[in-house]
Amino acid sequence: MSPEITPATPADLDRVVATLVAAFRADPVIRYLFPDDATYPGLSAAFFGHLFDKRLRRNAVWTIEGGASVAVWEPPGPDETHPPLPELELPPDAEARLSAYDEAVHALLPDTPFWYLGLLGTHPDHAGRRWGHALMAHGLEVAARDGVPAVLETSRPDNVEMYRRAGWEVTASSTEPVPFWVLQH
Repeated sequence: MSPEITPATPADLDRVVATLVAAFRADPVIRYLFPDDATYPGLSAAFFGHLFDKRLRRNAVWTIEGGASVAVWEPPGPDETHPPLPELELPPDAEARLSAYDEAVHALLPDTPFWYLGLLGTHPDHAGRRWGHALMAHGLEVAARDGVPAVLETSRPDNVEMYRRAGWEVTASSTEPVPFWVLQH
């Protein structure tokens, strides 16, 4: 039986953030951004919460079990229907790392419209149920309906292989500021 995929609501924020903090604890990019074990929980929670708020406004966050597994997508085009969110406040060193990583990724993204899978995570307590695959497939259906490709980036070689098996193709890669691959479906 397929899990029930639901659009996220503001009430899902705490569980989604807790899931992402736990799921990305060893992720190379997130640990590049927030390398200190003592500050990781708070800084990563602020980062994930900011992305949740930003993408929730565009109806592009889907969950299973109220956030036990979550996909945070970004639709094509600018968000012209909502006022800007307050800036994410990070310590200057984390802000510099985030800026460097964003710049590296954006240089490799397509110039044409696409749906962007920014975060896909399942709480470790629920791993192995293929919920992430279900959420990814849901987003791919939305992108296909819109007639645009889906794009993501990952810093984990094992994720590259998993995404390839799901029909994604590597379109670019970089070693700076940390190794990562850009894939398109």
